[in-house]
Amino acid sequence: MKRSGFNRRSFIRNTATAAAGMLIVPSISHGSIGAPFISRNMKPRIRFSVIGINHGHINSQVETVIEGGGEFVSFYAKEPDLSAAFAKRFPQAKVARSIEEILNDKSIHLVVSAAIANERAPLGIEVMRHGKDFLADKPGVLTLDQLKDVRKVQKETKRIYAILYGERLENKATIRAGELVKQGAIGKVIQTIGLGPHRLNAPSRPAWFFNKKQYGGILVDIATHQCDQFLFFTGSTKAEVVASQVGNFNHPQYEMEDFGDAMVKGDGGTGYMRVDWFTPDSLKTFGDTRLTVLGTEGYIEVRKNVDLAGREGGNHVFLVNNKETRYVESNDVELTYGRLLVDDIINRTETAMTQEHCFLAAELAIRAQDQAKNITSK
Repeated sequence: MKRSGFNRRSFIRNTATAAAGMLIVPSISHGSIGAPFISRNMKPRIRFSVIGINHGHINSQVETVIEGGGEFVSFYAKEPDLSAAFAKRFPQAKVARSIEEILNDKSIHLVVSAAIANERAPLGIEVMRHGKDFLADKPGVLTLDQLKDVRKVQKETKRIYAILYGERLENKATIRAGELVKQGAIGKVIQTIGLGPHRLNAPSRPAWFFNKKQYGGILVDIATHQCDQFLFFTGSTKAEVVASQVGNFNHPQYEMEDFGDAMVKGDGGTGYMRVDWFTPDSLKTFGDTRLTVLGTEGYIEVRKNVDLAGREGGNHVFLVNNKETRYVESNDVELTYGRLLVDDIINRTETAMTQEHCFLAAELAIRAQDQAKNITSK
C-alpha cells in the first residue's frame, strides 16, 4: 500500500473493531487492515509504549514512531475487544496489566496515545511527570484549563508533549506545498483556506464521539489540523480568532456539531477554515480535504485525498504563479516526522515541531470552539 493521506484514512466499514466502536484506518505504509505491521526501515533507537487505543489513528501513530526508530514494547487498553484487535496488529508489543506498569517502566522513553479525547491531556501530564515524552492523537488538549496545566507541567519537566497533526505531517502533498512556499514559488503567504470534510458513518462511532465533554466540539476536534497548517504556512507565532460558528444542521438525534468554520489572523497572515460531517457516500474517500495557500505571486491548492478531475489516489498539488500553471508531483516526498521526533527525544531538540507551535495550534482551535456562535440553536 502506498503511504498517502488517501490510503491512510480510507474508510473501512466491515471490521469487527469498527462495529465495536473504534474507527479503523488502514496502514499508512504496509499491508492490509488487520495484518501485523513490520517495519522495514530504521533500527530501534528508543523504546515506546501505548496507553489508550480508542481511535483508529493509533495505528498510524505507532507506525510513524516505529519507522522513525522506535521499538514498540507494550500497550495498555481497558477495552478487551480493542485490545485483542490491536494485539493482532502489533504482535511484538506485550499487553501491560495496568497504566502504572508502563509509567513505572524506566526503560520506556515515549508514550503514544489515542485515548478518548478528554483523557489525553491528563494522561500526558502523568506521563511527563514520570519522566517520559508523550505523543497524542489530535485533539491533544480540549480546554484552556487543560492547556494551562499541560503547559505548566511541560515547562517543569522539560519533557516533549507532541500532538500528531497528521493532515500536514503525514500527507506528502502538504509537505510538498510547504517546500514550494519555502522556495518562494508564490511569494509572501497572505492567507490559508483549509477545508476538512468528513464522512460521519454514525453506526461505527463509539458513544464518546457524541458526548461533547469527551470529544470537545467540531472545531477543537477536527480544525486543529487547519490551525496547525495556518500557523505553519503563514509563519505566525501569535494568532487570534476573528469569528467562529458551529451548528447541527442534519443530525438532531445526536449531541454533536456537524458544521463549523472560523476566521483567524496571525502575525504572518490570515486564515479561514471549515470542517463538517457531510461527505457524500458516493465519494471514495472519507472526505475531499483541501488546502489553498494564497501568496503575493500565486497560489497553491492541495487536494489531499482525491482529485475530482480523475487522477488516482491522493497527494495532489496544483501550483499557479506568474510563470506557470502546473501539476506538481509529490509521491516521492519523504515523511520525516517520526524520524525527527525520535531525534528530538534522543537529543532534546525541537526539529519535528516546536513545543510552542504545538500548543498554539491547540489553543487556537480551543478558542475558536469556545467563542463559536451556534447558528442552529433555537
